[in-house]
Amino acid sequence: MNWQELSSSFANLWQTELYKAGDTQIYLSQVIIAFSLIVIGFIIVRWLGAHVVKRALKNSSSTENTVYAFRKLFSILAYILIVLIALPIAGIPITVFAVMGGALAIGVGFGAQNLLNNLISGVILIAERPIRIGDIVELEKERGRVEEIGNRCVRIRRYDGVHVLVPNSYFLEQRVVNWTLVSADIRSVVTVGVAYGSPVQKVHDLMLEAAVHDKVSADYPVEVFFDNFGDNALVFNLFFWTSVHQPMDIRRVQSDVRFNIERLFAENGVVVAFPQRDVHLDTSKPLEIHLKDPSEQKKGS
Repeated sequence: MNWQELSSSFANLWQTELYKAGDTQIYLSQVIIAFSLIVIGFIIVRWLGAHVVKRALKNSSSTENTVYAFRKLFSILAYILIVLIALPIAGIPITVFAVMGGALAIGVGFGAQNLLNNLISGVILIAERPIRIGDIVELEKERGRVEEIGNRCVRIRRYDGVHVLVPNSYFLEQRVVNWTLVSADIRSVVTVGVAYGSPVQKVHDLMLEAAVHDKVSADYPVEVFFDNFGDNALVFNLFFWTSVHQPMDIRRVQSDVRFNIERLFAENGVVVAFPQRDVHLDTSKPLEIHLKDPSEQKKGS
């Protein structure tokens, strides 16, 4: 095949008719041009959103969630605008979608329900903001920090560093606990049991002293409650508030407070209780005691 024949074949392929309805005709060349313009436009929008828009919003002292929400809204509107501009440039009339609407609706109904559901749910999450970037959320068996609200799913980073991808629609349809929706201040509790006979007022004072911590909020009272007379201990609860910015913040503060409690109890002679059982023997008749030779027991086995 010479160059002229190859060029003719390419020209015929380039002008291949893909769709025709009345006076409307769509060729392969138009689709390729429209697709190329859309891809280039999407790349430009992503670059603008990641650099220019983000930098401009940060210079205006906007919060991280405001920046993210504006970037998402800017991207969605820009993508729609690019499609509406690219199609006429390529010679594809927008009205063609009115003719193809029936078939497209059937295809969407059967094949893209979940995709559209999650896409629309993502827009609602960004607009309504029941969850935000940086929030600590608790799902059925997962707890972690929201890192990104995407077009299809929300990315959550768990305590152990593993990322969990949750569909956007889940946050609108299921029960979700948002620890930091209104405030980052979370109440925490440390429970300890001391031996019977311990000086309870002294225990109360020592537990209050143990709660002196740089991450325990001074805006709320620290309280100690004598909770119960347990089976093996006098049970006390220490309640305090701390500001949470990472999923592990609460556990770190709780651990520090427990270290303080153990140290202060040891210095002041307060015993942390442990399970105890009293065994009563029936002495109304002589006790029978049987001794076995271990060597004979091994032979028998």
